[in-house]
Amino acid sequence: MPDDERYCYEHPRPALTADVVLFRTIANGHEVLLIERGQAPFRGQWALPGGFVDEGEAPEAAAIRELREETSIDTDLVLTQVGAFGEPGRDPRGWVVSVAYAATGTWDRSIATAGDDAAGTAWWPVSALPELAFDHGEIIETALQRLNLPSP
Repeated sequence: MPDDERYCYEHPRPALTADVVLFRTIANGHEVLLIERGQAPFRGQWALPGGFVDEGEAPEAAAIRELREETSIDTDLVLTQVGAFGEPGRDPRGWVVSVAYAATGTWDRSIATAGDDAAGTAWWPVSALPELAFDHGEIIETALQRLNLPSP
């Protein structure tokens, strides 16, 4: 059997995305950076910065790239992987699994400006989040637990 035939099979494959939960430490708790989606699905709703992993790209590299493209944040980050999220129906575009990463810092509020497919950016108190796209509320809650930050 030729080498390339050993790896061919009939199983469907999900798309892979990477999301970033960026927490900003403030005097009375934490804020999380969200983008306003500029494209469907969920156009106009708030979401975590993130997007599709390119072929041959590592998920963490994709997370950093997407954060830079959507928020203009181009600083050294120590990212912690907080989990993989792949519940059926989490993305209306199809079977999409996301690897989520988180980081904390004391960044200035003005560090983020919208770019690429983000219509806007804003820091939201974790205790007063808006309605979020996809399953991003669950991802934020998991990131709070993983980083041992107080949950609202």
